[in-house]
Amino acid sequence: MKYFDYAATAPIDKDVLQVYVEAATNFYGNTSSLHDIGTKAGYLLQECRMTLADILGVPSDGIYFTSGGTEANHLGILSLALENKHRGKHIITGAAEHSSIHSAMGYLEKQGFEITNLPFNEEGLISLDHLEKAIRNDTILISIAHVNGEIGSIQRVEEISTLIREKQILLHTDMVQSFGKMNVTSAAKLVDSLSVSSHKIYGPKGVGAVYIHPKHAPKSIFPHQSHESGLRGGTVNTPGIAAFATAAQLACNDYQQTKYQELRELFVNGLKTKLGDSVRILEAPAEQQMPHVIGLCIKGLQGQWVMLECNRRGFGISTGSACQTGHQTISKTVKALGLSEEDGKEFIRISLGKHTTEEDVTELLQALADITKSHYGQ
Repeated sequence: MKYFDYAATAPIDKDVLQVYVEAATNFYGNTSSLHDIGTKAGYLLQECRMTLADILGVPSDGIYFTSGGTEANHLGILSLALENKHRGKHIITGAAEHSSIHSAMGYLEKQGFEITNLPFNEEGLISLDHLEKAIRNDTILISIAHVNGEIGSIQRVEEISTLIREKQILLHTDMVQSFGKMNVTSAAKLVDSLSVSSHKIYGPKGVGAVYIHPKHAPKSIFPHQSHESGLRGGTVNTPGIAAFATAAQLACNDYQQTKYQELRELFVNGLKTKLGDSVRILEAPAEQQMPHVIGLCIKGLQGQWVMLECNRRGFGISTGSACQTGHQTISKTVKALGLSEEDGKEFIRISLGKHTTEEDVTELLQALADITKSHYGQ
């Protein structure tokens, strides 16, 4: 099968897998144990912490390893909100955020917080004017994803930071879709917390990290936790973390943006040639667009049906974030863009990876053209 769902997950890199095996074999001790075997694993854990911090350009004592991007978002947002609730209980986020962000916001609403959800403009971006107007005297936190996982739009995190810097409002950003795909250090240095994940960058599943600026005193959701400086519980996944650090080094040594831009242009231009006005590409301006994620709608064709037809022909695509697959409503991104329910059901996502070739893209183009023609009986 030709795989076009890298924004959902990526296959583990063979060199990364080898690191996992070696770490599991030779560094199997519990990092909290005081004997030599545990200490040995603890040293490896700290080395990985420094490696990830160096890549992000942030202090290593702010890095906490997690079970993935979802837990990282939960810990970052909840920690900042609970630490600062005495200053106010209003939080601003994006309507198109990952489900883990909305999950954290739902929890905080039950704790008495008020959440404002901002839509996208037609370019898939959060309007800075709308954001500024949404800020209140009791606003303590803003959470905006760096890159949207369904259409690939890059939010202006640096400009958001500048806007709120003097207002003492904290900033969390979900970098799961940007880390390892672009240089994020300039944005990482400006935020109070951020989340990253391993399996999006050819590392193992079940591993991620949250960065919380050391000036904050992180608060655990549950009391009496003993791992990662008390922020979370559960034996640390040392082999997975070692593999994650390796995957991060490999990914950030070569972002392959030129390759992805060329493949994107091949696909988008070919699709417009073959389908004409029947196709609608949902994207941001070029300077705010990640090239490897392509969100689109084909007029009159339900995305779920197109996805199944592609699967039948040997192509793996998606209808949006894997974390909302199975729900009957249209994707949060499509809603945030203001599309109707009918138009939203036409949405599909194509995401490219390091194994994607021009031949793969050309074959997918033809498959989508054939599917469209068969639907209309042409």
